[in-house]
Amino acid sequence: MPYDARRPYNDLPLLPPPADLETKVVLKKCVLARTAIADLRRAGELIPDQSVLVNTIPLLEAKDSSEIENIVTTNDALFREASQRDEAGDPSAKEALRYRAALYSGVQMLTERPLSARTAIEVCSAIKGVDMDVRKTPGTELKNTFTGDIIYTPPEGETKLRDLLSNWERFANADDDLDPLVRMAVLHYQFEAIHPFIDGNGRTGRILNVLSLIQAGLLDIPTLYLSRYIVRTKGDYYRLLQGVTERGDWEPWVLYILQAVEVTATWTNARIRAIRDLMLHTADHVKAAAPNLYSHDLIQVIFAQPYVRIGHLIDSGIAERHAASRYLKQLASIGVVVEEKRGRDKLFVHRKYMDLLGRDDHVFPAYPPFAEPSQASKKKPK
Repeated sequence: MPYDARRPYNDLPLLPPPADLETKVVLKKCVLARTAIADLRRAGELIPDQSVLVNTIPLLEAKDSSEIENIVTTNDALFREASQRDEAGDPSAKEALRYRAALYSGVQMLTERPLSARTAIEVCSAIKGVDMDVRKTPGTELKNTFTGDIIYTPPEGETKLRDLLSNWERFANADDDLDPLVRMAVLHYQFEAIHPFIDGNGRTGRILNVLSLIQAGLLDIPTLYLSRYIVRTKGDYYRLLQGVTERGDWEPWVLYILQAVEVTATWTNARIRAIRDLMLHTADHVKAAAPNLYSHDLIQVIFAQPYVRIGHLIDSGIAERHAASRYLKQLASIGVVVEEKRGRDKLFVHRKYMDLLGRDDHVFPAYPPFAEPSQASKKKPK
């Protein structure tokens, strides 16, 4: 029976696909993508305190992955919410933060067991904030946002979905010589085609991408920021997924994912290097403007938590409450942070860092030079 977008795709072929996945052009692209990922791993080593990257890059990924699903927030709302966890905060930011929590949870799962259908279920549950399981009732249809036309009807039936996920799991852990990046591309298509949950499939699938690369040893921590590329090429993303479904066009889809990896890894590499440069510049500025205030740990905290609270300094063992407040106020006095009042709480925003995180390029303006530290800065706050 020919494919019909209005009919549940219970004939979804099992993995591996019958097509030649590693064509000559695909293998050439794999070399470029793997080189970019290797460079990204080396860039990550430039920042010894990995919490700076682990707290930042996954949040940017969470924002863009959520935006693909029309859950739109801003960097400021997201980092502010990550700092405060205000019950009355931004709902979209809260939902994006659950994405980061799900990603962290997935990375931890890999230390306990290989990538599996259970991983996918637990990741989706973390994203949605409720216990999720495979769909048990029919009626799921994917529609064009603008026309309302049905563009895809995923498989249905609990047994069918579990069988497809079991096949997906076996392919994810197959002992063969398929390139891990090609495997990730195939796994991502198949997971989206199975569409096993009533909601959260896209975000779950994008987390599984990163987990598959960590499992394969291509990444150490979740710093590959793929959703940024997908947001910018959303039309191609859905068109190429549909091409696999309707015509079995695997090569264009795999090449798209390899291009996404190469572009994303290259961009994130440059972003990490810019973060490192800003950290060094900020340290030099604090040493010049308030030398007795400077400590390596203090600089790390304001980069790991760009919306920093007094409690962050206390939790890091830098100072007790009274001294921590003085430290942050002095950082504000020399232009490193900006004090904001949020209800009964005070936040100190590392604005220069936030501006860098929100830019497409990797530049930042310099702090003004300090010829001589002020008298107040020569005495370390107590």
